[in-house]
Amino acid sequence: MMTIAKGKKMLLGGKWMEKEETISVYDPQDNSIITTVPKASKEDMLKAITAAEEGAKIAENMPAHERIAIINKAADYVDEKRNLFAETIASEGSKTIAEAKNEVFRCIHTLRVSAEEARRINGETIAFDQMPGHENRAGYYYRFPIGIIAAITPFNDPLNLVAHKVGPAIASGNAIIVKPATLTPLSALLLAEAFDAAGLPRKILSVVTGSGSEIGDVLITHPSIRMVSFTGGLETGENIARKAGLKKLSMELGSNSPAIVLKDADIDAAVSSCVAGAFGAVGQNCLGVQRVFIEKENFDKFVRKFVLMTSQYKIGDKKDLVTDMGPLITEKEAIRVEQWVNEAIEEGASLLVGGKRDGAFYSPTVLTNVPADAKIAKEEIFGPVVILFQVNDLNEAIEKANNVNYGLQAGIFTKDINLAFTAIKKLEVGGIMINDSSDYRIDAMPFGGVKGSGLGREGVKYTIQEMTEPKIVNFKLG
Repeated sequence: MMTIAKGKKMLLGGKWMEKEETISVYDPQDNSIITTVPKASKEDMLKAITAAEEGAKIAENMPAHERIAIINKAADYVDEKRNLFAETIASEGSKTIAEAKNEVFRCIHTLRVSAEEARRINGETIAFDQMPGHENRAGYYYRFPIGIIAAITPFNDPLNLVAHKVGPAIASGNAIIVKPATLTPLSALLLAEAFDAAGLPRKILSVVTGSGSEIGDVLITHPSIRMVSFTGGLETGENIARKAGLKKLSMELGSNSPAIVLKDADIDAAVSSCVAGAFGAVGQNCLGVQRVFIEKENFDKFVRKFVLMTSQYKIGDKKDLVTDMGPLITEKEAIRVEQWVNEAIEEGASLLVGGKRDGAFYSPTVLTNVPADAKIAKEEIFGPVVILFQVNDLNEAIEKANNVNYGLQAGIFTKDINLAFTAIKKLEVGGIMINDSSDYRIDAMPFGGVKGSGLGREGVKYTIQEMTEPKIVNFKLG
């Protein structure tokens, strides 16, 4: 267990600050206190915004080579202290140490890609003479930073999802204020230390810790904030959208991700991929596999292998390298998952394996015969639960996969390229993985969904597009 005796400071307008009032950060495995962080007030958030107004001007005037150098130095810092970062992620969150190490690796990559993309914030020339009467005009457009970004980040990827907002913001010459999840603020503060050590000018970055109910509205509604980048739940995202006003919104709001396994699929590969996709990070993953639709010819075989592999999952100490799955983020969340599963069973679902809770731990759970209108089939469970459905063919699988208010990513397993392209065209998602589960992402790809899964796209290059605006320049020639 990692223990930090002294409370952490937050970064507010370039200054590391303590507060008398603090929030305790707990290890969900045993509910022990790791450390404390400051509990910011509305006045603190207003100070951060005022500082960011000046920081945005500094950032806008930084040449690209300086931004590139700073981001790369921050990546070097994370790389040099990767064990500390991984220990922090595994202590404050739900991830095993192996999953935490992978998140640190991805964070470094995200920052490196951000530095590279800072070289490529380009415009293009425009043929104004394409319109009759405009033969004496020439011009172009370039992209400029929009100003101050508000970033609200979740608990499930407490480092890399912060990097996905901070890296592109700095690369594109913006200031950014991060409000990390109250349950997992330490990783964000460590990343702020990395940028501080890298020489990022003061006031460009703030990481403000505190209760979202107290400081969140101040951040999202302030007129100086030009963009809100939010990763979290649909209900909170809708609330932000109602309150934010006239500013850019980028939202990744989760999913109820499907995978489709056709009769010609490699069953062993499909089972392995879907099990990992369902139970990685304790199922607290927006890309996690929640529903699997299996063609009837392979249903019994798939179910048998899936249950066997699931039953072999090792649940226990997050810091043990042989552990496959640790606890959910809080016991309250584990109780909610338990209630959803029990409710489905009362409505006729069959429990094949799992369904057991011990404090914040909930065993990997597989259900069949779940009614189509059950909560667990329609909403995002955000826990280690997967539902297996039998279908007659691909068309039925697609129809049922689309029958939810989410559409982030999907997977399909088939050797038939024609069937794959049918799924590509008809599945209502932002990304589809062929012969892989929905749980696949690299940090450079455009990432986002449709329907209730969000607005806009993340992925470094695409985030930079969201964080900049085009400015037209036109010359009337003599």
